[in-house]
Amino acid sequence: MSRSPRLMLLPRTLQAAGGLFVAAFGIYLTIQANIGLAPWDALNMGLSRCFGISYGTASILLSVFVVGADLLLGERIGMGTLLDAVLVGLSIDLFTALEAVPLQTSLPVSFAVLVLGLFIIAVGQLIYMRSALCCGPRDSLLVALGKRMRRLPIGTVNVILLGMVICAAWLLRGPIGMGTLVSVFGLGAAMQAVFRLFRFEPRDVRHTDFLEMGRLLCGRAAPQDQKV
Repeated sequence: MSRSPRLMLLPRTLQAAGGLFVAAFGIYLTIQANIGLAPWDALNMGLSRCFGISYGTASILLSVFVVGADLLLGERIGMGTLLDAVLVGLSIDLFTALEAVPLQTSLPVSFAVLVLGLFIIAVGQLIYMRSALCCGPRDSLLVALGKRMRRLPIGTVNVILLGMVICAAWLLRGPIGMGTLVSVFGLGAAMQAVFRLFRFEPRDVRHTDFLEMGRLLCGRAAPQDQKV
């Protein structure tokens, strides 16, 4: 007996939130590795320094810009997008306040923590993308580009995207270190490994955006298959 689409929205929302919480812990680990900011974080810091605004303001403005690009590329905006914008930052603040992992000073340990963080990010992305409630701004951009580069594995597309981000961060004098360069290739490789292990293709997911979610809640939309 199939469950009502409206009843499925709550567990899907919880799944998306849980996946983003996991991804946030992975991001926190890459920060605590202390060998260079990840590409998007380096770009945020570069914008902050260039325009004399706070890091948080730079992050919000960049997210708005990326959401605009997502919409232009035909991607959907939904609950997952909103959760990504709010939950990840709050979760990282929580881990920082709890001092869950100390700031690393040994290069071998820093490298190991960084790599572990990248794989945890990939697992978190898998969990929340499978909820099919739309991706966060940056992941939506990745999926949009991936749809236009079907011949390339999604991990390779991610390397290309992060390469462009790191170039922009460098032009804006964002803090780039060894960890930044490792993240460019490491996150793409981690995503590819995790997604292949679980046979997940993010470009094939049929997402539920805010408009469709409203229709489901009002009982005006029929269930639609999602390739997950």
